[in-house]
Amino acid sequence: MDRWGLGANHNRLKCRFFSFNHYLAHTMAGQNLKGVARIYAAFFNSLKGFKATWAHEEAFRQEALLCLVTIPLGLWLGQTGVEKALLVSSMLLVLIVELLNTGIEIVVDRISFERHELSGRAKDVASAAVLTSLVLAGVVWALVLWPHYL
Repeated sequence: MDRWGLGANHNRLKCRFFSFNHYLAHTMAGQNLKGVARIYAAFFNSLKGFKATWAHEEAFRQEALLCLVTIPLGLWLGQTGVEKALLVSSMLLVLIVELLNTGIEIVVDRISFERHELSGRAKDVASAAVLTSLVLAGVVWALVLWPHYL
């Protein structure tokens, strides 16, 4: 027995409770985790996704900086809770769609770098989704702010 009275199980418990990151590294995206451990793993995997997207995608950085400006502006310019929610959520939607676009591009590139009509079409459709979200944000901002400020 060791000083905690755990005996032979000590190493397994220590790995599970005291070195959770090591534990996560040995489970494929947290697939075998349950409860709070799964939520914890999903949270840190999401942070890794944000970090990778920031590091490798210029468009995401541009849109994130745009959100850094427009979200506080939307909270200030919106006169009701609904207006504020529309202005902020339309900008967050742009980031969400850009993350999905990036994921699609990564998967297509992972499969093959050779040109294929379907790969090109998948990337074009994902890019069109980003453009649509940007147009939607512009329309929402115009419709919300036009009656009040113009």
